Amino acid sequence: MMKKAVLAGFMALVTAAALGGCGSKPASSTSSQAPAAVSSSVPSEAAPASQPASSQAQTDKEPVTILVAAAASLEYSYTEQLIPMFQDQYPWITVEGTYDSSGKLQTQIEEGLEADVFMSAAMKQMNALNDEGLMASDSIVELLENKIVLIEPSGSEKFSAFEDIVNADMVAIGDPESVPAGQYAKEALTNLGLWDAVSAKMSLGTNVTEVLGWIAEGSADAGIVYATDAATTDQVRVVAQAPDGSLAEKVIYPVGVTANSAHPEEAKLFTDFLASDEALAVFEEYGFSPNV
Repeated sequence: MMKKAVLAGFMALVTAAALGGCGSKPASSTSSQAPAAVSSSVPSEAAPASQPASSQAQTDKEPVTILVAAAASLEYSYTEQLIPMFQDQYPWITVEGTYDSSGKLQTQIEEGLEADVFMSAAMKQMNALNDEGLMASDSIVELLENKIVLIEPSGSEKFSAFEDIVNADMVAIGDPESVPAGQYAKEALTNLGLWDAVSAKMSLGTNVTEVLGWIAEGSADAGIVYATDAATTDQVRVVAQAPDGSLAEKVIYPVGVTANSAHPEEAKLFTDFLASDEALAVFEEYGFSPNV
């Protein structure tokens, strides 16, 4: 009987200890669950890591370099904003640019320049290359509109109307043989009956950027450039736009992929990007208008 009593007392102590241990488990369990909760939240917070993985997949693509031949008046918008924006989206594509008069670029492409994209400052050069089979016809988009304006050096205020160009001592325009801005200038001045009076005192630039520089430095007291070029510097003043009716057609900037592009898919990505809302907003910052 004594042994049974002792055994019963011992079992009672074990049971009490067991019950006491069970009572402490909720606190212990809560404490152990907290780290588990933090641990389980890591995968959900790290889920967006799949996005960098996607970006990594893009950068794992074979690096490609495309060459864009673009009118000189596009250089600032391309180099300052558009190309960096595009390369951020497509990091495996490097975009290199060559900028000059559209006529010169047309000739260079005809002579074998390995450009992937051509963007001219007039339809004439684009149409010529397309007719020669040097452009992918279905890729050509008439993307932007520009204006031609009479400018003078800042602070001059010698002129007040486009027609006042006849009073200039020296006039600068792009060479009408190769520079679209010069072709438009000649057309406007001819239709206004001013070409003969102005051509005798004219200096012809190899591209519109050169003409802009001459006016800015005062080498000529008047000149005709694109509105977008005049907007790039405070060293010139816009006198007036070419009057309505002085040009038969709008000043259109088309863009397209060359027929012989070594990288047509990447070139098409670039031209599609130029037509996007974000790119058109940049073009507008530089004075262009979407051609709608």
